Amino acid sequence: MSSVQQEVDERTNLTASNKFELLLFRLGTDGNSDRSELFGINVFKVREIVAMPTITGMAGAMPHMLGVVNLRGQIIPVIDLPSVVGLKPKTGLNIMLVTEYARTTQGFAVESVEEIVRLDWSQVLSAESSAAGGMVTSIARLDGDTEDTRLAQVLDVEQILRQITPSDTKDVDPETIGAKLKMQAGASILAADDSAVARGLIEQALTAMGAQYIMTKTGKEAWEKLQSLAASAQAEGKGVRDKVAMVLTDLEMPEMDGFTLTRKIKQDERFRFLPVVIHSSLSGATNEDHIKTVGADAYVAKFVAEELAATIRSVLQKQNA
Repeated sequence: MSSVQQEVDERTNLTASNKFELLLFRLGTDGNSDRSELFGINVFKVREIVAMPTITGMAGAMPHMLGVVNLRGQIIPVIDLPSVVGLKPKTGLNIMLVTEYARTTQGFAVESVEEIVRLDWSQVLSAESSAAGGMVTSIARLDGDTEDTRLAQVLDVEQILRQITPSDTKDVDPETIGAKLKMQAGASILAADDSAVARGLIEQALTAMGAQYIMTKTGKEAWEKLQSLAASAQAEGKGVRDKVAMVLTDLEMPEMDGFTLTRKIKQDERFRFLPVVIHSSLSGATNEDHIKTVGADAYVAKFVAEELAATIRSVLQKQNA
């Protein structure tokens, strides 16, 4: 029991050092090569790993949906992950990753699981500017910055889930999102998220709220932008609040995660008064406890526009009180 607790504590402490653990798995080949590439998912999203159970097919299921399984009394949908990304497993779908993501639980069918590796977020680079973009949000350099490092593709689970289970309702409805935000003229919300899908949704919500915003793709980019805005404000004889109303950040991001970004903001005398709202698919009590330790002012799980709007309003009202 003590070794288990030690492992839990070690994983919890990773959030204090810009580190995380990546579960590596394989999905198969694309038919043009026998090479099976590595893929990864943050361990915090994985509830358990099980041998593929019996799946019950569902009438009228969406493409790539294998059906559902009954796992200890919970009915869980199972997604054919190799099929989603256009790969074919050589030995079949042998493993199910049970994940908790953005308020939902689902199983991802994969060919095999390799190992768990501990990485620094600086080893993870955005894939959006490369040919690997699309369903891949970032590339992890497993052996560090070396020529022969192994590479793992970190999938954009947000995009995959939206593709597999599209919503029949509007993502952002101006009629239900509420009144326009009251913000100081010239001030913006600085937002950071590495998922193109998430950024699009956030932009829609902030636009519907009438908020000025600056969107960035990583914690590192947001931190550098914040420093640039502070320098600009000083040059104009203004304060940081004249430029930035608050920071809205994801947690999982290449180069610098949201935990580190929040901690750096709250430990810097120039910025510690700025409210920080964490907007993440990493839900659950454990992750919310981590969020409190870094000093964030609020947490909201992805993605319900009305809840995001209500949280932003509440934080800004406290700030202006």
